[in-house]
Amino acid sequence: MKSYRKELWFQTSSRRALTNITPEIEQCLAQSAIREGLCLVNAMHITASVFINDDESGLHGDFEKWLERLAPEKPYSQYAHNGAEDNADAHLKRTIMGREVVVAVTNGALDLGPWEQIFYGEFDGKRRKRVLVKIIGE
Repeated sequence: MKSYRKELWFQTSSRRALTNITPEIEQCLAQSAIREGLCLVNAMHITASVFINDDESGLHGDFEKWLERLAPEKPYSQYAHNGAEDNADAHLKRTIMGREVVVAVTNGALDLGPWEQIFYGEFDGKRRKRVLVKIIGE
């Protein structure tokens, strides 16, 4: 069995952002030369997420509104965590959206559904953060 590991780095210009990283993951898969196996993609920071969904701007706006209703950024004083930092909402948003995805690799390609794309979700941006890509198989 082969194994491939790579870290991807992201830095958003805004506090919150959703970035389609499917092309970067496909590039990692090509570099790995693995034809059959599994691809793990996970955020290595507690205020960022990796998830699969549709790349549609209306849906992205819906995510923003929905997450802000569930875990509003302000007032900062509503969270016990906020003190030295003001990012408790980002921790909660990450928990909701998830830490990682695992995608099957079939015949050298990511085995995604027709509209599925892999996203990096940033909830406390403006800092460099990394995503781990680990691919195992033959």
